[in-house]
Amino acid sequence: MEVIHYPRLDTVLMVEKFIKQHSGEYKKKSLWQNLPKKTMYQTYGLIFDYLEYSGKIARDREGHVAWIWDPKGVKYYLKRPHLEWKGK
Repeated sequence: MEVIHYPRLDTVLMVEKFIKQHSGEYKKKSLWQNLPKKTMYQTYGLIFDYLEYSGKIARDREGHVAWIWDPKGVKYYLKRPHLEWKGK
């Protein structure tokens, strides 16, 4: 896929904020249709792919998008000595 337009930071932050506020309510396309500011779908797709790849969002079996990024929670549990991390 050739990228015609890279997203601006304010657009990325707007999409992140909207997903956080509406976590689990929308599927990918309907999320894009309900954004507070109109965005080209290709630009939105690039943002969506980035958020999914970086582990900030995930989709359930039905395709609903949820915000899963929680750095404070991760730090809290990583500091607990009786818990250990088991990676893949």
